[in-house]
Amino acid sequence: MDHSVWSVPAREVAPIAHGGDLGALRQAFPDAPEPWLDLSTGINPVPYRVPPVEASAWTRLPEAGEVRALREAAAAAYGAPDSDHVVPAPGTQILIETLPRLLAPTRVAVLGPTYAEHAAAWARAGHAVTETSDIDALGEARVAVIVDPNNPDGRTHPLAERRALAAALAARGGLLVADEAFADLEPVESLCPHAEPGTVVLRSFGKAYGLAGLRLGFAVAEPETAARIAAALGPWAVSGPALTIGRAALSDAGWRAESARARAADAARLDRMIARAGGRIVGGTCLFRTADFPDGPDLYRRLAAAGIAVRRFAGRPERLRFGLPSDKAAWCRLSRVLR
Repeated sequence: MDHSVWSVPAREVAPIAHGGDLGALRQAFPDAPEPWLDLSTGINPVPYRVPPVEASAWTRLPEAGEVRALREAAAAAYGAPDSDHVVPAPGTQILIETLPRLLAPTRVAVLGPTYAEHAAAWARAGHAVTETSDIDALGEARVAVIVDPNNPDGRTHPLAERRALAAALAARGGLLVADEAFADLEPVESLCPHAEPGTVVLRSFGKAYGLAGLRLGFAVAEPETAARIAAALGPWAVSGPALTIGRAALSDAGWRAESARARAADAARLDRMIARAGGRIVGGTCLFRTADFPDGPDLYRRLAAAGIAVRRFAGRPERLRFGLPSDKAAWCRLSRVLR
C-alpha cells in the first residue's frame, strides 16, 4: 500500500499487554486447572441483568430516536447538562483512538503512570507525548490527559483542581481529556456536569455494569465538540442491542447504588485477604485492588499455576492488580493461594 496518501503517517507503537486474554497464560501454565479464574481486569463481576431485546434490534439499523433515548439516559446518569453533550460510541477505546486524529499534531502530556493506551493513541496520531506524575506540569502542554480515578492505583484529584486545569487549557485553546472509566461506582465528583469548551470526559459503560463485551462508552463534551466526535465515529456507531441494554441500565439508579455498596464491601474484603498474604495496598477502586508484595513474581506464578489470572506490570515486578471474585467458590479459590 502507498502510505503517501495519508496526511499523518501512523507511528509505530509497541503492543500493550492488557488483562482479560488468557491464551498466553494457558500456554505458559498448561497444567493449571480449568476453568481459569480471571481477576486480571477491573470489570464488575456481578453484571447488570440484561433485559429482553426485541428481535428487530438484531435485524435492522438503529433508529435516530433510539440513539437519542440512550443519550438522554446517559446525560441523566452522568450529570451532563443535556443529551447534546453526549456521544455514544462502541466502547471508550475507540474514543481514545479517535480524539487524537481530530487535532493537528501538538504537545500532549499524560498524567501517569496510567492506562497506557492514552499515550500510545496520541503517539500513533503523530503527537509529541510526554508522561508526568505532576498534575501541575500538565498545563504546559496543549493537550492534557488525566485518568480519574486512575488505573491502576485509584488516584483521584479534587474537582476544583481538575476544573482549574481544564480552564487553564481552554484559555489558550487547549484540551483536557478526562478519562472517568472507573467513576460510576466511586464516591467521586465528575467533570461531566462541567463539560465546557476545552474538556472531553470519557465514561465507560462495560466496567461498572459488568458488560464489557457489549462495547459501549460515551464522550461528554460541549455540543460543538460532541458533534465533531460523533461525525468522526460515523452513523450507526452503536448497535441496536447496545442501545436497548445501555438505556435500561443507565436508567436504573437503584441497581447502580446497590452495586456500588456491594462492590465496596467486596473491595474491603479483598484488601484484608491481600494484607494477610503480606501485600501492601497501594490503591485501586471498588472494582480492583493494587498491591505490592515482597514475593510478587513468585506469587504471580503460584496464582497462575492455580488457574488464577491477575494483572502484573512491566518494570514493577512486585506489583499485582486483583479484580474482584464473583462468588463464594471464586473467593475460596483465591483465598487458598493467598493464605
